[in-house]
Amino acid sequence: MSDKELESISAFGPARATVKGTALSEDEIKKYNDFFKASLYLSLGMIYLRKNPLLKEPLKKEHLKARLLGHFGSAPGQIFTYMHFNRLIKKYDLDAFFISGPGHGAPAVLSQAYLEGTYSEVYPDMSEDEEGMRKFFKQFSFPGGVGSHATPETPGSIHEGGELGYSISHAFGAVFDHPDLIALTMVGDGEAETGPLATSWHSTKFLNPITDGAVLPVLHLNGYKINNPTVLARISHRELKNLFIGYGYQPYFVEGDDTESMHQAMAATLEHCVLEIRKYQKQARESGKPFRPLWPVVILRTPKGWTGPRRIDDKYLEGYWRAHQVPITDVHENPDHLKLLESWMRSYEPDRLFADGQVSQDLKALCPTGNRRMSANPVANGGILRKPLRVPDFRDYALKVDKPAGTMGASMQNMAKYLRDVIALNPTNFRLFGPDETESNKLAGVYETGKKVWMGEYFEEDDDGGNLSPAGRVMEMLSEHTCEGWLEGYVLSGRHGLLNSYEPFIHVIDSMVNQHCKWLEKCLEVEWRVKVASLNILLTAVVWRQDHNGFTHQDPGFLDVVANKSPEVVRIYLPPDGNCLLSCMDHCLRSSGYVNVVVADKQEHLQYLRMQDAIVHCTKGIGIWPQFSTDVGAEPDVVMASCGDIATHESLAAIDLLLQHFPELKVRCVNVVDLFKLISHIDHPHGLTDAEWVSTFTADRPVIFNFHSYPWLVHRLSYKRPGASKHLHVRGYKEKGNIDTPLELAIRNQTDRFSLAMDAIDRLGDRLGNRGAAAREALHSAQIKARNQAFEDGIDPAFLKNWIWPHTGLLQRSIPKLMG
Repeated sequence: MSDKELESISAFGPARATVKGTALSEDEIKKYNDFFKASLYLSLGMIYLRKNPLLKEPLKKEHLKARLLGHFGSAPGQIFTYMHFNRLIKKYDLDAFFISGPGHGAPAVLSQAYLEGTYSEVYPDMSEDEEGMRKFFKQFSFPGGVGSHATPETPGSIHEGGELGYSISHAFGAVFDHPDLIALTMVGDGEAETGPLATSWHSTKFLNPITDGAVLPVLHLNGYKINNPTVLARISHRELKNLFIGYGYQPYFVEGDDTESMHQAMAATLEHCVLEIRKYQKQARESGKPFRPLWPVVILRTPKGWTGPRRIDDKYLEGYWRAHQVPITDVHENPDHLKLLESWMRSYEPDRLFADGQVSQDLKALCPTGNRRMSANPVANGGILRKPLRVPDFRDYALKVDKPAGTMGASMQNMAKYLRDVIALNPTNFRLFGPDETESNKLAGVYETGKKVWMGEYFEEDDDGGNLSPAGRVMEMLSEHTCEGWLEGYVLSGRHGLLNSYEPFIHVIDSMVNQHCKWLEKCLEVEWRVKVASLNILLTAVVWRQDHNGFTHQDPGFLDVVANKSPEVVRIYLPPDGNCLLSCMDHCLRSSGYVNVVVADKQEHLQYLRMQDAIVHCTKGIGIWPQFSTDVGAEPDVVMASCGDIATHESLAAIDLLLQHFPELKVRCVNVVDLFKLISHIDHPHGLTDAEWVSTFTADRPVIFNFHSYPWLVHRLSYKRPGASKHLHVRGYKEKGNIDTPLELAIRNQTDRFSLAMDAIDRLGDRLGNRGAAAREALHSAQIKARNQAFEDGIDPAFLKNWIWPHTGLLQRSIPKLMG
């Protein structure tokens, strides 16, 4: 770049802005500058002070926190944006809230909540006086206090920002179906380098200006991450402008560090953007014709650590990476630097702006009041706004089961009818999200009441099964990150939703779900937080039916990720058939405060339970299935357990094989729907007691447990159980796969019926003696033949693929034993 071009992307100098105007009087500029100073003082106080909050005496080491933690670098730009938007909230009576995207953004938003009075309302001991300010400072990044992100303890926050990349998707999720809401969203230029953030810019292609609110992104170019320049701060104006026009935005630049001219430029720019948003919404709503305008985006370029010392000794600070975290790190050891910190903090005039510890009324007057304060907007405590989801009676969608394991049924396709009617009953309160897989996942039935949202261009062929509509209720974009972010924002702001995804690629959002779980758990400790609807994830296209996609599409390990989270906020369900799937899904959609994961395959499967039995089974979460057992009233010889639809199928087929060879064998069939039943009740509220465990699995008989996912998870959950270490033998996915038929894949991983039956025979050595040898040999030969036929024909043998339960009257034959 030329010197002139480099100067144009500098963060220093008088304001340079796309929008020209003088929105503020000289007196207003002075007031806003005072507000800016007060906010910056609070931000530094949070990082450094535990005593002497108003610097009424010279700053000493004993006034400082022993450990200096926190981030100052992005705070000035965030404060600057927040406070100037407050003017517009007051002027136009806007419904708005603030999302802090830059990591560790708490000093900025906490200072605003304190100045607006919200903080003292929800935390009365953090009062607006000297003692309250001292407590406010001390608690920040301090044991027993609050973190350095916009955590759930922060009024007005739905977005912690601990992990970067989700601010825009959360913002759009919040404004969907909130037609008057504006989400003022600060995007850090480091955050802007993440993949999730990059894809989320496309959310405008799904925003309907008639029914939805608006997101006003502010890309904050402060130039540096922890120790490195940011990409977008080091490219030319022309390139940056073209990038955002290409994304579908109209960029408006505000750049510089001269506070007086920057106040004027920011005020004019934000007002222009608000009026532009209102103009587009008015046009769409009056005409009834939704369209996709170039929505405004503000590109704010200010120095990192703005208003701090430009240099300390011979080292750059303001406008450089050293301002990112704690600006002056050695104040305990360096008396000169302690004096420099004191001088810097006093430059913000705390004695004038906080006379007697009180927030100046002049400052208060710049803030909105009541729920118009962004820190008090009910949207950011979505449980207040949450209305119960209207759901149809799921029993009306029951699959007919005349004989257990005797008929096939399309569980997922049938459940789509239920979701279709959920959408119809909740036209502004429920959305279905997914990365381009609704049709593939056999959920296309929902399109009868809710098409796919699409604000892009339309072609003639879209009428032929495209199912596109600007007013749709299904959100599809081939970015798991964006879909999950939308859902999180939608749920956190008071609505309900469901994400459906292929099981192998849900790992893309492992860390997003981690962050949401942490948010929910922390909310349980914040008494003023009201529970939001559960975040529901439906996993399908499961590991055992990836014969066409192969090894890359075989990974059921998301369950391990979820199982690591707090038992207070996570639930995992593996319904074995269609009626259980309906029961589980209805339960999850009605629930609040959880992350619910439901795993169910999308292909046709054997159906096991009539609806009334499915409800009982799902309510218990685990149960003995007497219709497939021969041990009623007697001690079992072996327990055949299963968890997951396909795992259950193979386990039942294995029981059939055992009974063919040993009709007198006492077999107990156990099925698990709620995975956390396996954990001790001491560690999880759903867990069985040890007495219940023994009653179900016994403490001394072999248990052959066929599991949907990695076998080690079951071992981990149940390792404390009586007899588990010796007698529990788990079969599951062991990272073996290829372009296999379903049975061949099961054989590779020893979850097939033959492997299970042979394993049972091996564990029954004392009971069967050498009688098991012939049966085992026959089973092994049948397994090899089936595998060879799959290699030869490319399909499993029909008599295995179409297997149904052949036995009748097992329960009736066993009842006399119980009665007699």
